[in-house]
Amino acid sequence: MTNQYRDDQYRDDQYVMNLFALGLLLLPAAGLALYLLTARRYQSAESVANSYDEWTEDGILEFYWGEHIHLGHYGNPPQPKDFLVAKADFVHEMLRWGGLDQLPPGQSLLDVGCGIGGSSRILAQDYGFAVTGITISPQQVKRATELTPAGLSAKFLVDDAMALSFPDASFDVVWSIEAGPHMPDKAQFAKELLRVLKPGGILVVADWNQRDARQRALNFWEKPVMRQLLDQWSHPEFSSIEGFAELLEATGLVAGSVTTADWTQPTLPSWLDSIWQGIVRPAGLVRFGWAGLVKSLREVPTLLLMRLAFGTGLCRFGMFRAVRAEKS
Repeated sequence: MTNQYRDDQYRDDQYVMNLFALGLLLLPAAGLALYLLTARRYQSAESVANSYDEWTEDGILEFYWGEHIHLGHYGNPPQPKDFLVAKADFVHEMLRWGGLDQLPPGQSLLDVGCGIGGSSRILAQDYGFAVTGITISPQQVKRATELTPAGLSAKFLVDDAMALSFPDASFDVVWSIEAGPHMPDKAQFAKELLRVLKPGGILVVADWNQRDARQRALNFWEKPVMRQLLDQWSHPEFSSIEGFAELLEATGLVAGSVTTADWTQPTLPSWLDSIWQGIVRPAGLVRFGWAGLVKSLREVPTLLLMRLAFGTGLCRFGMFRAVRAEKS
């Protein structure tokens, strides 16, 4: 082997190694660029519907998150718990917190932002409510109907929470879990929730909220984090717990004041648990293939940002209870 050949081979090897090193450096940058460029930014109610149609059609979210597309309740202080059990437990805890367990069977209940109907079915089967679930997503309505046993008092409709199609005073209870961040006008959302509630009826809402910026403005790192929490999952804006309670009371439809609570700690383990499901349930890779794996991995940064936001106080998990005034 000549010296010239060895030198050429060395240069070739170095060239390959340099390309490999450059690829390793560029891979995270490319991943970040892809993450930012494929964000599901809120544009309209249609963009929200399209996002949920996609998540429902591919089945990945249902496989890992089950029928309850919301956070779980792990107790206070939180204790280790099965991910899907914690989600069902959240429904029972929210119902008891709202005092709905004291109501007689047969009460009419509107589930605003019902997803694929997991909570609606518990409310109908375990507590005897006559449930109407509404969502902006036609695919969610289709899947919720498929999952609901015949004879169960739960039906599902496509409807817009910003302009509900029901007459005034239609329901004994209005219930909503984690739908508020998708609403562009929080005041209108508050008004609609209370408008369709009967006088003396109960409103119970659970939502993702941000810290009240009137008390402490978002700092240099919180602003870009919040931007991604909005952009990645079709959220126009988060309200604060204090701000949304004020909007409910400002409708003039609330008897007394709105009761609020902060459930950040009982729900906090949900974020990392969501990621852990992809590790402990490898059957997902077999079922959805590499395309499904890529889709799942794409959501990991947002889940981590959510855990960061809720863990540091940038975001809070708010609970709201209000009673509709007898006269408005």
